[in-house]
Amino acid sequence: MALPNRPVATSSETEAALFDLVDVYDRAYETAAAELSLSPAQACVLGRLDERRGMGALAEELGCDASNITQIVARLEALGLVTREPNPRDRRARLVARTPRGDEVNHRFATAFTFARTAVGRLSPDEQDQLTALLRKALG
Repeated sequence: MALPNRPVATSSETEAALFDLVDVYDRAYETAAAELSLSPAQACVLGRLDERRGMGALAEELGCDASNITQIVARLEALGLVTREPNPRDRRARLVARTPRGDEVNHRFATAFTFARTAVGRLSPDEQDQLTALLRKALG
């Protein structure tokens, strides 16, 4: 179970609500992954493989060390959800792709992880547009 993301004290009600959102999102993500016997990291990597990807590119995109990706991909491969193959442009590098079983598990995860759809569904179309604009502004 994830630790709460909220610090001991927040500087505003908005900051507190944002921490609450992130905490609930993380817990829902963990629950959806666990329903499929995946870790959140495994579900995340699996979801990033809509096309064959280099392991270095995955590590860079996710902001983690390449050794972490290697371990996650090895476990996904052991589960039959991905394959690794040499990169035809660089034989030292590996490309990762979902297997048909990996596609099915990824689809099941996307179906099980309903938090964002449910939360956004509580808002009117105008509120959704406002939230989108505000989040993009906050993210810079």
